[in-house]
Amino acid sequence: MLMCREATGLMSLKQDKTLTLREKMALRIHLSMCRACRHCARQFDLLHQAGKHHPASQHDSRQALDD
Repeated sequence: MLMCREATGLMSLKQDKTLTLREKMALRIHLSMCRACRHCARQFDLLHQAGKHHPASQHDSRQALDD
C-alpha cells in the first residue's frame, strides 16, 4: 500500500514518463481510497496541460536556452 508521499511522487513521475504496470496499479488503488490524492492528481494534470499551452513551451528548447 502506497503512502500519500509515494503516490504524489508517482503522480509527478507520470507527467514525464510512462509508469510501470505495478506503479500504475499501486497509484490507482491509492487514488481509489484517498480523496486528497485524487484532488492532487487533478491538480497535477491541470498544471501539465497548462504548461503544454504556455507560449514558452512552443519554442525550440535550444532557442530558449540561447535567450
